[in-house]
Amino acid sequence: MLRRWQVPVLAVLAAVAIACEGAGEAAPEPSKSARSSPASSRYPSSMAALGDSITAGLGSCLAFVACGRNSWSTGAGRAVESHYRRILDENPKIKGNADNFAEPGAEADALAGQADRAVDAKAQYVTILIGANDACAGRVENMTAVRTFRQEIDRGLSRLKKGLPKSRVLMVSIPDLYRLWEVGSRDEDAARVWSDGRICPSMLAAPTSKAAADEERRRAVRDRIDAYNEQLRKACKAYGKRCRWDGGRAHEVRFTLDLVNEIDYFHPNAEGQNELADVVYPGRFTY
Repeated sequence: MLRRWQVPVLAVLAAVAIACEGAGEAAPEPSKSARSSPASSRYPSSMAALGDSITAGLGSCLAFVACGRNSWSTGAGRAVESHYRRILDENPKIKGNADNFAEPGAEADALAGQADRAVDAKAQYVTILIGANDACAGRVENMTAVRTFRQEIDRGLSRLKKGLPKSRVLMVSIPDLYRLWEVGSRDEDAARVWSDGRICPSMLAAPTSKAAADEERRRAVRDRIDAYNEQLRKACKAYGKRCRWDGGRAHEVRFTLDLVNEIDYFHPNAEGQNELADVVYPGRFTY
């Protein structure tokens, strides 16, 4: 996941991003049975995705750029059975009404602004996956404080609750970056990419080092992510019955290297996006 200081690199690849987006196939038309099913009224007719580079689909296409068509949340391409595509099968009214406001490099303090955009879009279903960038600092001491993190999450949720009181929210846990380090540190290619210190340095810098200081650093990041996830759970509970916590399922995904792209060995590829979409999908929208 990119920090803010890495985001300008994406501008250089903007033209490739457009080509990548255009290469996706449109989602299939819903079946006749789906169009006529009374159950469709239980599913949202619009949605919005909030968060960071994971939800933006960074690195899931042919280049290291945002690729919304492969987003686990709002993607319309055939490579990923996104939440949008699953809902479309049940409620054709959502066709074309899925906005992705996730931004590469976004931290928790960006959530309120993204929430405002979801309110303007009148989204009936909002997914949130944010927080990894707050832990992926240049140094451990620069990670977002847990208290500050919670305040920023609450600020974003407050905007949603005020502007979209009847909409449903899905709060997704932060993936297990410590588990990813464990797997990738044993792979020569992944370790080489991470060694340059540009990808989540607080966790992945010096990936093969067994020095006590490096081990302590990684554990500190692991513990901070656990603390963030606990605050996400509590914030969702405080929001009320219209917010559903994923139960920590995204964090429990045992990401292997075949589920991340081979450019940064960090962001989910299409298969990883599909896995994420599957484990956190709420199923019937009865909440």
